[in-house]
Amino acid sequence: MALQETIEQTVTGLGYELVEIERTSGGLLRVTIDMPYLAGTPADAVQFINAEDCEKVTRQLQFVLEVEGAEYSRLEVSSPGIDRPLRNEKDFERFVGELIDITLKAPIGVAASAGSTISASRKKFRGTLERAEPVEGQPGWQIVWSDEPAVKPGQKVSKKRIPAPLQALGFTLDEIQQARLAPVVDFKGRRPKSVADTSIET
Repeated sequence: MALQETIEQTVTGLGYELVEIERTSGGLLRVTIDMPYLAGTPADAVQFINAEDCEKVTRQLQFVLEVEGAEYSRLEVSSPGIDRPLRNEKDFERFVGELIDITLKAPIGVAASAGSTISASRKKFRGTLERAEPVEGQPGWQIVWSDEPAVKPGQKVSKKRIPAPLQALGFTLDEIQQARLAPVVDFKGRRPKSVADTSIET
């Protein structure tokens, strides 16, 4: 059985979701897990990965990987942290309304940038994730942002200043090279329990 499949079956069998597997040249096998997403779960009822969850998965993976004869020098099981990757439609549905970073496979091009201040060669964007109209039968998504410069602490903002207009970019998952939650630390608590990146290494 392939390593990916072995790890995924083990993680899901314990009631978790496999987010990512990384192997380094130094022999480190890093497995990122999360709680499964249940649509409609209120934000205050969402559970987050803790150290006990990582220990539980680590122990089971050590046993399974030894049986399978998998080669690695160290195993690290961790939570996704504040820059969690978004890999599939379920991830995008889960984080609608959150600030995300996306990298497109190709620049947006002249047609998409027409009538805006966006460069035709731009591939990286940060904005709030929203649902959009379906495109050729595929779920449609967009990110919305403003190029308003960030206000520095203590800086006074004129009430007469006209805010920068909102901009939006529509996309399908096929056009995405990489997508992650934007690693914004809000000490007032954007997902406060998940700000700390939990990991167990053996």
